[in-house]
Amino acid sequence: MITLTDQSFDPGALLTAFCQGRTETGAVATFTGLARAEQGDTTTLELEAYPGFTEAAIGKIAEEAKARFELHDFHIVHRVGKIMPGEAIVFVATAAAHRRAAFEACDFLMDYLKSRAPFWKKESGPTGERWIEPRAQDHTDIARWETSKS
Repeated sequence: MITLTDQSFDPGALLTAFCQGRTETGAVATFTGLARAEQGDTTTLELEAYPGFTEAAIGKIAEEAKARFELHDFHIVHRVGKIMPGEAIVFVATAAAHRRAAFEACDFLMDYLKSRAPFWKKESGPTGERWIEPRAQDHTDIARWETSKS
């Protein structure tokens, strides 16, 4: 399941719901990303997305992860709109028979969401606004999946 929302969410409640009834799943891995204040330089993070297009792009990579890591299931929640420091931006949960597949799939999905998912990110703070681009490390992180087949 993929959800884009402009509302805050509770990662603990999402995890509890995701785990229910998983009698054949041996592992669930999750990641929750939080908005940082960047030492006071960021007062608001704003994410823009194109409804329908963004979910479809994320869905394509999520289905790739499902096949590649033999996932039982996945759940991705991503915020859009204005986000305050300390609020959750993203929640990714993966379910698999074994822990390594669940961990790697979660990492794979986050690398994609961080560097290639169609979101436009803008930080606002005391010195003004600036658009955020993926860092060199983000590109390095995702490149390892192009040569690594699990």
